[in-house]
Amino acid sequence: MELLENWNRAISYLEDHLEDQVDMEEAAALACCSLYHFQRMFSYMTDITVSEYIRRRKMSMAAAELQSGQVKVLDLALKYGYESPTAFNRAFKNIHGIAPSQARREGVVLKTYPPISFKITIKGEYEMNYKIVTKEAFRVVGKKTHFTEGIDESFEKIPGIWMQAGKDQTISQLCEMMNPEIPGIMGICTSARDEEFDYYIGVASKAPAPAGMEELQIEAGNWAVFQCIGAMPDSIQNLQKRIITEWLPGAGYEYINAPDIEVYFEGDQSSADYVCEVWMPVVKK
Repeated sequence: MELLENWNRAISYLEDHLEDQVDMEEAAALACCSLYHFQRMFSYMTDITVSEYIRRRKMSMAAAELQSGQVKVLDLALKYGYESPTAFNRAFKNIHGIAPSQARREGVVLKTYPPISFKITIKGEYEMNYKIVTKEAFRVVGKKTHFTEGIDESFEKIPGIWMQAGKDQTISQLCEMMNPEIPGIMGICTSARDEEFDYYIGVASKAPAPAGMEELQIEAGNWAVFQCIGAMPDSIQNLQKRIITEWLPGAGYEYINAPDIEVYFEGDQSSADYVCEVWMPVVKK
């Protein structure tokens, strides 16, 4: 499949550049997606971040070189892009549990992480309910948080933003402005530029943005809308991973660089029958 071929080309690029500077934008281009989507999709498909994958592969190769020759630790540090032996030693110990100087000892146990490859697997024992919806442009009012850190590091902070929005009455204020034609509290991640993106907690609304909030125009487009049933946050995290790994490869749609939206409805989010939605922006291939 085209998606798998593109992603395997991106992995080949990463592997070919472990000894020099990896251009993440180039890897994303080979996977035919934005840097933001590349990093998110990589994490969903592999359960590790791109940066962690690169670090594991570098340390696997470094360990093999230490055991097979007399290469100096300083030379290895420079070869794999570390500015100092101290930084290299720290990364090596985090992976292998020992210092590089101990790696040559007979009988020492080291770890190896082979290159990733993406292949078709047969799944589908659990259904996914979705529909393709064409929506006109609509306006959102909400509280915006701007992130400048890595994608994965930033997403770890989003649950705390929702918790604060509940405490400071932001959610209650948004509910009063909600357009009933598009119900629900939305979590919106705008298309990212480099490592930066904006995250909104908001509602579709025609009301003016109050102090401390901003408006966001969502352009017209097509969305794959998936129903999610289950307790938060595990159910929605599991669904998002299944969308990327099970639905997208054979769906005939392309995941485009537009806002990702989660829609939360009224109810007990800890309940096993709580219902919300995941909106993925797509175009027909």
